[in-house]
Amino acid sequence: MSDWQEPHIPPPEITLNPVDAPPLEPGLSAALNDVLTGFLQYLKLAKNASAHTVRAYRADIAQFLGFVSEHPELGPDRFRNTARTHVRAFLSGLQQGDYRRSSLARKLASLRAFCRWALHNAYLEADPTIGLTAIKQEERLPGFLRMREVETLLSAPDPLTAEGQRARALMELLYASGIRAGEAHNLNVEDLDLEEKEVRIHHGKGDKDRIALLGDSAAEALQVYLQNGRKWLASRHTGIPDNALFLNRSGSRLSDRGIRRTFDRYFRAASDRLKITPHTLRHTFATHLLNNGADLRSVQELLGHAHLITTQVYTHVTTEHMREVYEQSHPRAEEE
Repeated sequence: MSDWQEPHIPPPEITLNPVDAPPLEPGLSAALNDVLTGFLQYLKLAKNASAHTVRAYRADIAQFLGFVSEHPELGPDRFRNTARTHVRAFLSGLQQGDYRRSSLARKLASLRAFCRWALHNAYLEADPTIGLTAIKQEERLPGFLRMREVETLLSAPDPLTAEGQRARALMELLYASGIRAGEAHNLNVEDLDLEEKEVRIHHGKGDKDRIALLGDSAAEALQVYLQNGRKWLASRHTGIPDNALFLNRSGSRLSDRGIRRTFDRYFRAASDRLKITPHTLRHTFATHLLNNGADLRSVQELLGHAHLITTQVYTHVTTEHMREVYEQSHPRAEEE
């Protein structure tokens, strides 16, 4: 999970309507819930964080505040006295509970962001994460689908049903453009330009807008869905029509969970080689581009990565392809 730069000015006073305020976290005192709620509001309103990011931060910080509330010298209402030793003890306990290093690194990153915000807003006397050593993660290369697996996946949905047309359009879009599932969830019909084969991404990761590109297959699948499947799904909505690109059976915007469930139906048939998620198509998009000669900087722009180093992980993935080409092409690659 990526972090942000500390703002130069204090965040604005934010007051949410009761319906917008995050629900209270069970097991935490009113004082700790106030701290957690303030931070989540800051993420959502001041930093424009996605719902997925807010949920991830909430889980990490609520877990830490639960630890704080049970610590003898802190108790439920002495959060401001939290020290580096407490953060170390928290992470050590998680490590003993068989958490992966990647999970520990993410939780530490969450705590760094949270504690900087809490110090800035006078909830803490000092930042307890300063001086903590970063947790070295295991080197895990992103999984990706082979071309035959992609073809199996994209041909799996029933082309005669609205939900099948939606699934085909969604999967073709993710594979063709490399956009994130959360970005697909946020798309509206007007963001799609099938004539130019472009899709506009508004407020992507890092609150950045960009243009993603489509191929012929994705454009055709989206056209079929818009002309048939989406019209049927939209007709089931009883209120004001939803302008979301992808609709559920009630004619409302398809949720993040709905997108995952859509993929679950077809991923198992496509590959039993690796655990597949919607993000796997993003990894596959990048890997296939590089395997077919795309330069790293172009792939960075297409993925919407802020830093080239984030994209460089795919250069490791493509070594498998390079070895295959070498062994098939070089006369002395293998002994007779």
